[in-house]
Amino acid sequence: MNAVNWDTYWLYVLTEAALSLSPGPAVMLVIAYGLTQGARRSLPATLGILSANAIYFAVSATSLGAVLVSSRAFFFAVKWIGAAYLVYLGLRALFGQPSPITASNPAARGSNWRSIYASGLTLQLANPKTLIFFVAILPQFVDPRLPIGAQMAWLAAGSVVPEFFILAGYGFLASRAARIATDPRYARWTDRIAGALVLAAAALVLSVAPA
Repeated sequence: MNAVNWDTYWLYVLTEAALSLSPGPAVMLVIAYGLTQGARRSLPATLGILSANAIYFAVSATSLGAVLVSSRAFFFAVKWIGAAYLVYLGLRALFGQPSPITASNPAARGSNWRSIYASGLTLQLANPKTLIFFVAILPQFVDPRLPIGAQMAWLAAGSVVPEFFILAGYGFLASRAARIATDPRYARWTDRIAGALVLAAAALVLSVAPA
């Protein structure tokens, strides 16, 4: 007996991959880290983003997901708290102050993985669009005739695995410019670019409207 309907499953994976490729807040944050800190240090941000996805995926698999999607108070709190954190990071980078995404400050380039992971986790948790997507899309790919637990496991993998490689790829591509970007002659411009990317991510988070 099949664990999932493979025809619809691969459609789900392709949908996830296409959305992950689009330049949303998660992509902008990973590019900012890749540009200022290199590919290896963009990975904790990717893992933080995927952890948030896993949380929202799990919530969306219960009735709590639909309740949260319909809660304006939840949307307001999540969006503004998360966006405020991103604005803080972006402005510090713009003004060359130490932050996880600042290239011109040597101490910032030594930011520990925990703080980078936390910024990725915060960014994605602050994006209610992720929860909206899972609440809206999952029921369409769940076959009630097949084991629900196995289907959820496969769907979770189909979400996490493609996005990991896509985000890691963005971080790697951005890191190709990291050696030049962190050169003292260009580092301040790198800070400004990274700061602008994170501020753009904050704007995208704030643009999400409740369902």
